[in-house]
Amino acid sequence: MPIDPREPYDNDNIFAKILRGELPCNKVYEDEHALAFHDIRPQAPVHVLVIPKGAYVSWDDFTAKAEDGEIAGFMRAVGHVTRELELDEPGYRLMINMGTNGHQEVPHLHVHIFGGRQFFQMIAD
Repeated sequence: MPIDPREPYDNDNIFAKILRGELPCNKVYEDEHALAFHDIRPQAPVHVLVIPKGAYVSWDDFTAKAEDGEIAGFMRAVGHVTRELELDEPGYRLMINMGTNGHQEVPHLHVHIFGGRQFFQMIAD
């Protein structure tokens, strides 16, 4: 169900539970700013999620409240993961869903990394 990114952070969301180690994930990468893991419902041959370790509901929340070092560290983590997965040469797609119209389903900022195939349409008809 899409969420309202203006709502307060929900400490019981699935990604918060993964960060606390209460739920497992198939980890790809972790550092002080981010955790990356394979999506449990992949939409492409490579589908990895990268989440910040801070409690941010959405991209808007993150860019408004996170410290500069945290933002830079998170963005570097996304880049590190794409290179580690060797997606930089063939290419990949990044996607961030934000709010109801963006069909954000988990109230914790997450970047989708899609790769392993050719992407054509920007948005489905």
